[in-house]
Amino acid sequence: MSKDNNKKITLEEAGRKGGEATSKNHDKEFYQEIGRKGGEATSENHDKEFYQEIGQKGGEATSENHDKEFYQEIGQKGGEATSENHDKEFYQEIGQKGGEATSENHDKEFYQEIGEKGGESRRKQNDND
Repeated sequence: MSKDNNKKITLEEAGRKGGEATSKNHDKEFYQEIGRKGGEATSENHDKEFYQEIGQKGGEATSENHDKEFYQEIGQKGGEATSENHDKEFYQEIGQKGGEATSENHDKEFYQEIGEKGGESRRKQNDND
């Protein structure tokens, strides 16, 4: 045996080699299936708080690495994709649900404040026209 055959590799290198070999032997459907199974197993083992925590951590990490333009771009893409897949009734339904949830969580003063802000914004817009 040569010296190279006895050489130990790091876990990182072994993982990389294994990943490369797996990717050569499997297609997109394989990865979709193992992803689905992993998602199901995770959902069976974790509660709402787990997902809230990882969502918050992911959001914080993303916000540290991206600027306003990034969020505008993904928001626009998401809005376009959603509008292609849904009709007027969908938007009416989610609007109603959002309005109901908001009214349950806010009082009269909240609506006075946002009404005032909206009025100020409209006035500024009219002044610029």
